[in-house]
Amino acid sequence: MTSYKPEQGRMVRMAAFWSCALLALFGCTSLHTTLTANFPSMDEAIAGIVIPVVSVKLSSAFLISTALLGVIVFIIHRWQQRSKTADLLIDTEAELKKVTWPTLEEVTNSSTVVIIFVISLMGFLAGADWLLGRVFTRILLGPGT
Repeated sequence: MTSYKPEQGRMVRMAAFWSCALLALFGCTSLHTTLTANFPSMDEAIAGIVIPVVSVKLSSAFLISTALLGVIVFIIHRWQQRSKTADLLIDTEAELKKVTWPTLEEVTNSSTVVIIFVISLMGFLAGADWLLGRVFTRILLGPGT
C-alpha cells in the first residue's frame, strides 16, 4: 500500500468528493421539501426575509437543510483526508489508468449483438407464453374453447 501524498489522486478525490456532495445536496433538498410539506409552519419566512439571488424564503426548514448539508460536506471532506481513504482513491486512479477501453466499433458491434439477442429471447419467450397459454386453456376448459 502506498503512503498518502496530497498531490496524488487529485482528480479521483475531486470526483468522489463532488459526487458525494451532489448526493448530499439532493438528500437535503428532499429533506427541505418533506419538511415544508409535512410541517407548514416550518415554511414561514423568518422575519419576512427572502434570499435575493435564489429567491428562497429564509425559513426554519431551509436553515435545517442548509446546516445539515454543511455538516455532511464537512464530514465527506474529512473522510477523504484520512490516509486509508486517500490511498484507496489513489490506487483506484492507478487501476483506471491500466484499463484498455474499447473502440467505438467494438462498442457498436457488442451492443448490436446484445440487442439482437435480447429481441430474439423476447420473441421466444412471448411465443412460448402464448403457446403454453393456449395449451393450458384447452386442458383446463376443454377442447371446445
